[in-house]
Amino acid sequence: MQTNFTEVQLRDPAIQVADSILRSCVHCGFCTATCPSFITVGDEDDSPRGRIYLIKEMLESGSAASAPVAFHLDRCLSCLSCMTTCPSGVDYMHLIDHARTHVEQTFRRPWHDRGLRAVLAAILPYPARMRWALRAAGLARPFVGLIPQRGVLFARMRAMLALAASERVVAQGVGDVTAQTVHPAQGTRRGRVLLLAGCAQRVLDPGIHAATIRLLNRMGVEVVIPQAAGCCGALTHHMGKHAAFVAQAGATIRAMTDALDEETDAIIINVSGCGTVVKDYGFALRGEGPDLAGKAAKISALAMDVSAYLLKIGYQRTRPESGLTIAYHAACSLQHGQKITDAPKALLRQAGFRVVEPRDAHLCCGSAGTYNILQPEIASSLRARKLDTLTALSPDAIAAGNIGCLTQLAGAGIPTIHTVELLDWMAGGPCPAGLKS
Repeated sequence: MQTNFTEVQLRDPAIQVADSILRSCVHCGFCTATCPSFITVGDEDDSPRGRIYLIKEMLESGSAASAPVAFHLDRCLSCLSCMTTCPSGVDYMHLIDHARTHVEQTFRRPWHDRGLRAVLAAILPYPARMRWALRAAGLARPFVGLIPQRGVLFARMRAMLALAASERVVAQGVGDVTAQTVHPAQGTRRGRVLLLAGCAQRVLDPGIHAATIRLLNRMGVEVVIPQAAGCCGALTHHMGKHAAFVAQAGATIRAMTDALDEETDAIIINVSGCGTVVKDYGFALRGEGPDLAGKAAKISALAMDVSAYLLKIGYQRTRPESGLTIAYHAACSLQHGQKITDAPKALLRQAGFRVVEPRDAHLCCGSAGTYNILQPEIASSLRARKLDTLTALSPDAIAAGNIGCLTQLAGAGIPTIHTVELLDWMAGGPCPAGLKS
C-alpha cells in the first residue's frame, strides 16, 4: 500500500511504525474471510482491510478522528485472526493500537459513551471496586425488565447486568490465594516462577489462580506473587487510554522486576488476554524512557502462558482417565495473539480427556475484553455462533485459557472451565466446581 506521510510526520517514531505496517498491506483481502466483525455485519469498513484504509487516511491527514472512523475502529475485536491469515505479515495489532490511542486523544465521543468507558476503566482493573460493582449489579438485576429495549446505552446496560449474572460469577469456595506472596514447592524445588495475580479474574473466579498454584507446587515449582503487581493494563490499552495503560503496566513491571532473581524461570500468566499484552510490553512501552522500556522488555521475554510452561516442565496426570469429552475453545489472544495452538490440547489429552474442537475454531466468541459490553449486538451474535458449534460436539465441559471467554460462553448448560483447573484435577487436585453439579 502506498502512503503519503510528510517528512515532518515521519519524524514521529509512532508514525514511522504505522507507515511501515501500512506499506506491508497488499490489499489481498484474505483477512476478510476470517474477521468476525466483517463476517457478522458484512461491511468492508468493518474488515481489517477496510479499517487499514480508514487508519491510513486518518493518520495521513493529521486531523482528529471522525465519528465514522471511531465507529468502525470501535467495532474491531482485536482478535488478531487477520494476522494469522495475512500472507504479507501485516502487523495489524500495533496499527490498531496506535489508531485507538489517536481516536481516544482526538475524538469527543457522545456523553454516554465517554461515561461508560470512564466507568469501565475506573472499575474493572481494580478488584475491590469490581467486587462492589458486582454487588450493586446484583441489586439492580431484578429491575432489568424496566430497561428500554431500544438504544445503544440501554443495550450496554443489559449486557453489563447479564455478564454480572453469569454463572461464572459465583462464589467458588476459594479465598484469594494471591494474598500470600510465596507458595513453596512440594518436595525438591525444581523451579521458581512469578505469577501475575491481575485484576478481574481474582474476582470472577479465584479458583483458577488456586488451581495454578496447587499444580505448580505439586510439580516442584515455587510460585511467587508480587503483591504490587495488579492490572496488566490490557483493558485500558484496548480502549486507547494510553496514559492509564502506562501507569498500570509500569506498576506491574516494577513489581515484577523487584521480585525477580537469577533462579526465576518465567512469569506465568493464566489469562491469555493479559499474556498477549504483557508479552508486548517491550514494544508498547519502548518510548517510555530507558529505565521502564528496559524493564518492560525483560518482563516480556520472561512471560509465558501457563499451558506453555506446563508442557515445558513435563506435566503428568496421576488420576485414571475420566472418560470426559472436553470441547477446547481456543481464545483469540492465545491462538492468534501468542500463537499458542497445540500446547493446551496436548496437555488435556495427556490428562486423559477426549479433546474435540468446534467448527470455525479461529473465530472469536465475542468477549474481547470489554467488547461484549461496548458492542453487545455483535458480541451476542458471535457468542450464539460459537455456542452452536461447541454444543454440536455434545461435550461434558468447555475448556479455555481466558476468563473473558469462559464468562462469555457460560449459561448454555455446559460447564466452562479453565484448562489449568482440569489439569490440576487430573494431577491430584479437587474436581472443578463446574463438574460437581
